[in-house]
Amino acid sequence: MGVAGMPMNPMRVAVIGAGAWGTALADLLAEIGHEATLWVLEDDLCERARESRENEVYLPSISLSPELRFTSDLAEAASAGQDMILSVVPSQFLRSVWERLAPSIHEESLILSATKGVEENTLALPTQIIEENLKARGAANPIACVSGPTFARELAMRMPTAITAASTDERIAQRVQEALSGLCLRVYTATDPVGTQLGGALKNVIALAAGISDGMKLGYNARAALIVRGLAESSRLAVAMGGRADTLAGLAGMGDLVLTCTGDLSRNRTVGLRLGGGEKLDEILSSMTAVAEGVATAPAAVGLGEKFGVELPICDQVNNILFRGKDPNEALGELMARPLKAEGV
Repeated sequence: MGVAGMPMNPMRVAVIGAGAWGTALADLLAEIGHEATLWVLEDDLCERARESRENEVYLPSISLSPELRFTSDLAEAASAGQDMILSVVPSQFLRSVWERLAPSIHEESLILSATKGVEENTLALPTQIIEENLKARGAANPIACVSGPTFARELAMRMPTAITAASTDERIAQRVQEALSGLCLRVYTATDPVGTQLGGALKNVIALAAGISDGMKLGYNARAALIVRGLAESSRLAVAMGGRADTLAGLAGMGDLVLTCTGDLSRNRTVGLRLGGGEKLDEILSSMTAVAEGVATAPAAVGLGEKFGVELPICDQVNNILFRGKDPNEALGELMARPLKAEGV
């Protein structure tokens, strides 16, 4: 890094997705010296953000950098020869956005995914969806992902934050590390994008379970057990899919899991709290503007467990509560009555 946290090699970066996390990342990139453009889906929100320097819908009360640019034109965001495309689109919309975006991507642009989730129908991870769309037009851009314990509002307030940048090519992860590190953000590198992305996806499902537990007033013992056993589920699945268990012990696994299961800013924990308090899922989701990724990820997690032959009892019960009308007390009873076994099994 250069002086005062500024990058030695400023980049042209397009951030695709203006939710809270995308907005916070774009704002930081602009402040540390990159030429950052934020793509906003909604034309009217884009114009208001440009004028007010605030994303009033997804990150209200945060003043955005005067250097941050805005556009609602997807092709325009990507077609200026960007050095990096940072994709922060919710997993359920990722494929449709990249089908439109891929033809505009320069062949040398570094692609970075910050999406946390799994596509339900295909069971594909975010980088796999992006790679499919790039390959469809004959492109093979360098690609990486970032994940970790990150509440967007805290990063936007410049509170200390650490994340993991992962790619099968360590040099690509190091490029991301150099580009994003600065001010309040510290970036570590890894070579396990499967484990990194899976940790970021499944922690949202486990956070729903922790929220349900808290909503039912089951106590701290129950929450701690859900966190640790949820980590065990995530680790088993990651290894079965070609990832590494030690990745799930780091920022992208345990770090993100603890934050999302315990922090009051967690959307997924909040949904769980309301479910545990007796509210219906449809009512909860209709009252929210932001996306709780765990709701869409739960059935995908169950699908991955079936595909790779891995038991995911917590994810299974969360999915049953969300989509099969199971009473949380019944789900709890079944989890507690499972056959006894050694902890490491």
